[in-house]
Amino acid sequence: MLAALGFSTIGLFLLLTMTKRVSVLVALVLLPVLAALVGGFAGDMGDMVLTGLTTVAPTGIMIAFAVLYFSLMVDAGLFDPLIRQILRAARNDPARVAVGTAVLTMCVALDGDGASTFLITVSALLPVYKRLGMNPLVLSGTVCLGAGVMNMLPWGGPTVRAMTALKLDSSEVFTPVLPAMVCGIAWVLAASYWIGRRERRRLGALTTPGEQKAEEIAEKKSGQGAGQAAVQAAAVQEGAGPYAETSRAAAPAWLTAFNALLTLVLLVALVMEVMPLPVLFALAFALALFVNRPTWEGQQALLEKHAKSVVLVTTMIFAAGVFTGVLTGTKMISEMAEALVSVVPDSLGGHLPPLVAITGMPLSLAFTPDAYYFGVLPVLSHTAAGFGTDQTEIARAAILGQMTTGFPLSPLTASTFILVGMSGVQLGEHQRFIFRWAFGTTLVMTVVALLTGAISL
Repeated sequence: MLAALGFSTIGLFLLLTMTKRVSVLVALVLLPVLAALVGGFAGDMGDMVLTGLTTVAPTGIMIAFAVLYFSLMVDAGLFDPLIRQILRAARNDPARVAVGTAVLTMCVALDGDGASTFLITVSALLPVYKRLGMNPLVLSGTVCLGAGVMNMLPWGGPTVRAMTALKLDSSEVFTPVLPAMVCGIAWVLAASYWIGRRERRRLGALTTPGEQKAEEIAEKKSGQGAGQAAVQAAAVQEGAGPYAETSRAAAPAWLTAFNALLTLVLLVALVMEVMPLPVLFALAFALALFVNRPTWEGQQALLEKHAKSVVLVTTMIFAAGVFTGVLTGTKMISEMAEALVSVVPDSLGGHLPPLVAITGMPLSLAFTPDAYYFGVLPVLSHTAAGFGTDQTEIARAAILGQMTTGFPLSPLTASTFILVGMSGVQLGEHQRFIFRWAFGTTLVMTVVALLTGAISL
């Protein structure tokens, strides 16, 4: 009963949000409440919701100050040199920009924290996408691909949980799948290039008659293709494209140096966990605001300018807390885990590793990482052991997709809402746009893992 109710709730959530019948926020709050009422948990629902909200409160607070901090840094022009370097290396070509997005994401994701990866990468690259008129879904999608494959690192959440749940070490879980991860990275780069090529063609087709002359001049000067030249011509015209932005005055050199130093110190403190993340971002933002906007009027103007972004992201995070709080408190998720394992037929028992690998990514939409790795994975490993399969193979198979390639699409992780919120896209649109590419990453890594013997068929 509870398992069916849980699967129905998540299935209905995905249906309603991906078809844009209701907003994500409405679905996150009302659907679990309705499920709790149907399941007979009306009396305990208040405590469940509060527990869920309490769980995500530190993340929500951190994101509020982090969004304000990086928005202030963007306004101050801190990332302008990086943007110019990316544009110069990409030659204003959307395909190159998409590949550069994936590369930058994977570099930033080395710290193993999805939230900071999205905050830093989107803050740095969104102005590039706006300047070129690129679809923000390309940004959220390529960042999703890069962050997903890098979440397999031994210090990333899924791998740590897998090792903890089955009492294994990184040499047993991560090292054997390293070749698969390398091939996954190659797939991400290829997929990003292909997505960027499609965006290049779209922008070329959208070239207006008024831009045609600029396009012809660009073609004569560089000899580039029509689509790429159109992008370059549009990029230098003020107001060209739906996301074009106006130029801003350069900040004083001393202020840029201060902002760069403060950001570097903040990033080091985040990695070293000097203090809780919400405290670090709150202190950093207050200091940055005082130095960059020393007057009361300037400080208020910045807060008012970026209030919408803060509200959009934080409300989604707290709504997600309601969703996970109810599903966890009613035991729906634990019942779903048991139901999932019970439906595996004996004929597939000897083929559990590839089955776990392939289903892990889609199941990221239904299970929180804790629920899967501490609830589903141990049962799967014991089941596999009964068929003569080593439990290490189950752990390796799980990290090929479950909350790795799947976490930047899951409504059950707060960082997903950071990605879509800061990119300015809807969750359903983001999922439709990038799901098949993210699932492709898992498929590629699964094939390589089978060929290298990391998992057996």
